[in-house]
Amino acid sequence: MRTAFLFLSMLAVFSCQTSSPKKSEQEYIKGVYGNPSTLLKAGYSFDSLGMNAVFVRSGSLNREFYETSKRQGVKVFVEFPTLNGKEYLKDHPDAWPINEKGEKAPPADWFMGICPTHPGFREYRAEQLREILKEYEVDGIFLDYVHWHAQFETPEPILPETCFCDRCTGAFAAAIETEIPGESIPHQADWILGNADSQWRKWRVGVLNTWVEDMGKILKSHQPTAKLGVFHCAWYPTDYDSALYKTMGLDPLALAERADVLAPMLFHHMKGRPTSWVGEYVTWLGQTLGQERLSKTQIWPIVQSHNNPGIVIPEEFRQVMIEGSKTPSSGIMMFSDQSLVEDPKKIQVMKELYSKDRPR
Repeated sequence: MRTAFLFLSMLAVFSCQTSSPKKSEQEYIKGVYGNPSTLLKAGYSFDSLGMNAVFVRSGSLNREFYETSKRQGVKVFVEFPTLNGKEYLKDHPDAWPINEKGEKAPPADWFMGICPTHPGFREYRAEQLREILKEYEVDGIFLDYVHWHAQFETPEPILPETCFCDRCTGAFAAAIETEIPGESIPHQADWILGNADSQWRKWRVGVLNTWVEDMGKILKSHQPTAKLGVFHCAWYPTDYDSALYKTMGLDPLALAERADVLAPMLFHHMKGRPTSWVGEYVTWLGQTLGQERLSKTQIWPIVQSHNNPGIVIPEEFRQVMIEGSKTPSSGIMMFSDQSLVEDPKKIQVMKELYSKDRPR
């Protein structure tokens, strides 16, 4: 009897030890973002660099690259430029984001957003996503440019108020069950910002959440095991007068409830931040999500090697890779492949760090 009890006890312990690995024991994602075929053309192979994933822009995805990546044993994640409206606006001016003056919002530096409520654009992006998923069996889709028209990848962000087109104000009025007074866009915008600002900000966040939900449903209906990731602006809630929520329309907790992976864009050089900020933000995001959410949603930061503005030296690159790999991150990627090819010392840094289970 005693022998049987000991056997059952040992069996229980063994079963616990051999059950599915905990999240911390899963393969740590080590990737490169952009057009990683640049590395292949330069004579490198992904597996020899210690990579186990590539994050390729949808415009750079092709059959040859996909097959090569799979042969080399790396996962293929595809960036999807969700609310980048530059090309679509050429033939659909009615999708242009409108500011509080009733004017077309000018480009925010190199970026040109779009009105997220434009039904034609939503279907346009949905069909593009379906085409990718019909052609390629991907490991995941990462939604990019998930924000209202603005520019945050600079030390001095550009934060216009949008969108006050009739379509947006009409949808907002229906949502709050209130008729928006005013005969012109400036008058209506003035009323909204002065009398229903908190409701307006909440509604705008909801619009983006719906985009993430809809793109996620398309992904999962075609490829249920593929991950849905979201690249997002890495600001703290109080930065720039709470612009993450108020202007960009982002709520990290809400995104985490809808995505499998959050990829904060920790471009320290572009934003004039110290390398330590990268690790601090990862820690903050993990604490914000909490352990229960982290058991469902992963954090894979994207860090900067790209030499713009200025130069990111190899040792600086090493430091942001280490900072971005700190717990609770379970993966990391760097931007960009071109910066690696231009500086073999950065290649060596990445290869050395990626030779380990977790870069450190």
